[in-house]
Amino acid sequence: MRDPEPEPRAQKQQQLQREKGTAMAASIRLGRSAVFIALRAIKPNQLTAQNRLIIQNKRQWTAGWTGSGFRHLFQSPSVCAGAAPLKVQMPALSPTMEEGNIVKWLKKEGDEVAAGDTLCEIETDKAVVVLESSEDGILAKILVQEGSRGVRLGTLIALMVSEGEDWKQVEIPAPEPITPTAAPPTAAGPAPPLTTTPSAPKQDALKLLNQRDERRPAPPAAAVTSPAPVTVSAPIAPSTGRPTFPPLSVPGKPGMPGTFTEIPASNVRRVIAQRLTQSKSTIPHAYASVDCDLGPVMKLRKQLATEDIKVSVNDFIIKAAAVSLREMPEVNVMWSGDGPQALDYINISIAVATPRGLITPIIKDAASKGLQEIAATAKALAKKARDGKLLPEEYQGGSFSISNLGMFGISEFSAVINPPQACILAVGGTRAELRMAPHNPDGPVLHTQQLMTVTLSSDGRLVDDELASRFLEKFRTNLEQPQRASL
Repeated sequence: MRDPEPEPRAQKQQQLQREKGTAMAASIRLGRSAVFIALRAIKPNQLTAQNRLIIQNKRQWTAGWTGSGFRHLFQSPSVCAGAAPLKVQMPALSPTMEEGNIVKWLKKEGDEVAAGDTLCEIETDKAVVVLESSEDGILAKILVQEGSRGVRLGTLIALMVSEGEDWKQVEIPAPEPITPTAAPPTAAGPAPPLTTTPSAPKQDALKLLNQRDERRPAPPAAAVTSPAPVTVSAPIAPSTGRPTFPPLSVPGKPGMPGTFTEIPASNVRRVIAQRLTQSKSTIPHAYASVDCDLGPVMKLRKQLATEDIKVSVNDFIIKAAAVSLREMPEVNVMWSGDGPQALDYINISIAVATPRGLITPIIKDAASKGLQEIAATAKALAKKARDGKLLPEEYQGGSFSISNLGMFGISEFSAVINPPQACILAVGGTRAELRMAPHNPDGPVLHTQQLMTVTLSSDGRLVDDELASRFLEKFRTNLEQPQRASL
């Protein structure tokens, strides 16, 4: 005889499947109604063309609604929220840059931007550099305004949206949370166990006296009155003129002993201070000087001027130094963490004073350039440096530096090495001196010479005194015989 239970069990399973299907259909209908209620709540003028198309075709979508279409709608950022932004962050525009200043925005909110367009000017630790856009779109929101200083790398400075999107509806990301530093606990921990040590007789006597004073009654308290207001005035400096209080910054007031005014330092100034301190504290500087006769250079300049070729004395100095480095490659070196490194290029860094500080643009491959090409390159780089328009590749990668203060009336000086370079040549002004003419067949004769003193600051780890002396002798020979150096 067979078991009669299998047939009722099958009926129960069919009933459960019908109930699940009914619940699923109800949930789908409920979800579709919620979607259309949300779409009706959106104002038409805030919708893009794609969103309007969705509303117009909602009846067609109702007939063939699927789960994939449901997910697509709610994953679309233009429907769920504002326009998806393209982030513009503070970039690293030089290897040593840690923060930058926003000098000027060249685009305003709502402007169309093409890839390669300049967005703003940023002051780095070297110069003022323009920031170019890497995307096509519309500048939607400027988050860091002009004049902002100390903007760290990676900081969000602006937002863009893609073409065709409403830039006014850009979605502004939430600021990154700042993790506060944990405050020290205020509640005192358990007291450490007390350890008793035997006291000396004298300490025991003092302890008894203190206990007796504690047992005496306290004197009656005086009537409590509100304290009178106290006026605190700045202390008067003594007759010696030295302040007796810490200096304070009092802007807009006449100077008093001990007061000062804080001057904000630019990124360039801060980097100069760091590199000068690094150079003088880590590089063993050695100095050597020599006098050079500029008579042949002055004569050649006059000849070139008749051919409408204008060159300066500094152009001759750059060429002579580059040729000397080519003839003495042991000086064309730099110090790295692992030791000396011989360089296969001769790039001369020339110091240029700018309102923002000193910067050293580079004349690349100076030994193979002609004098006229060096003059044109140096003039163009100096102008870009003063205008703050130097590109990073125009001031990075020098192998030897030259600093000339002769035009300021300085007769001679010593310069600080620009790390990781090994040498810098300090050039003074020209002066006229009477000297004996050598090898004169008519006897000793006095004649006037135009002399110039140059001082070589060298890294003692790389260029010792003997090598520095030979280099200066080679430089003087090339400068006093311009044709020998193929100037």
